[in-house]
Amino acid sequence: MAKKLSIVIPVFNESLCIDELWARVSGIANQLTYEVEIIVVDDGSTDTSFAQISAIAQADSRLKIIRFSRNFGHQLAITAGMDLATGDAVILIDADLQDPPELIVEMLAQFEQGADVVYAVRRRREGETGFKKWSAALFYKLMRRLSPIPIPLDTGDFRLMSRRVVDALNTMREKDRFVRGMVSWVGFDQRPVYFDRDPRWAGETKYPLRKMIKFALNGLTSFSTVPLRWATWLGFAFAVVAGFYSVVVVGLRLTGHTFPGYASLMIAILLLGGIQLMTVGIVGDYVGRLYMESKRRPLYVIRDRVGFD
Repeated sequence: MAKKLSIVIPVFNESLCIDELWARVSGIANQLTYEVEIIVVDDGSTDTSFAQISAIAQADSRLKIIRFSRNFGHQLAITAGMDLATGDAVILIDADLQDPPELIVEMLAQFEQGADVVYAVRRRREGETGFKKWSAALFYKLMRRLSPIPIPLDTGDFRLMSRRVVDALNTMREKDRFVRGMVSWVGFDQRPVYFDRDPRWAGETKYPLRKMIKFALNGLTSFSTVPLRWATWLGFAFAVVAGFYSVVVVGLRLTGHTFPGYASLMIAILLLGGIQLMTVGIVGDYVGRLYMESKRRPLYVIRDRVGFD
């Protein structure tokens, strides 16, 4: 019996990429000996993406569509795709064609050799600004140093996962998700494949600076408590400095040395106040996550399903 492959593609306002995306993904699917299902998750698109995908689905039964009631975000879109995928292997790939569908063949070769996860590592990142490359490199280095779970450098969510990896991920229902970190946490046999990342096929990035920062903070706080330890050590360090400074001040006072200290006093107050606010903010971020998790709301809401039994 032929094995089944599920290809999960999150889409948000990608109308300019849909036709080329389908041509390349379906072209690869036609070459495979696997039974293939292609699950497109429309993450609340406001352009013609859903209409275009629906028209394709009418002509090809391999295509299935999930349409969210609003924009829930990229990580929840791929989560929904994994929830409904039925394949022996599941591949996550974005719709902007920066990650080449042609790499699926090489991923499947590794899967056939026993790999449970095959993740794509970027050798080069074409079409990206120097700032984007620098900030991405900084993020991955920070994650490697702060997280107890090793997360491969220069990887995204483009990867193949075996059925048992997907089943394990589907039991993990936290709201603030960092899927590539969760995949590393699960373990099993994980292997890289290397590729040169292409520029976006068309349209604009869905990860501007604001979303990049939010995503990075989600990753750091989801897989590490080191920021909390930093807050503790900062408080301890400044307490030690304050103790020594107090001794110096008392000594000067006893020896009759007095001098105006308005500037130094204000600097100390502002510095300590800033450190306190920063540490409270770090603790507050973790507490806020606990609050959001305690509500137990569904991760996403589906508006329409097309092609599912």
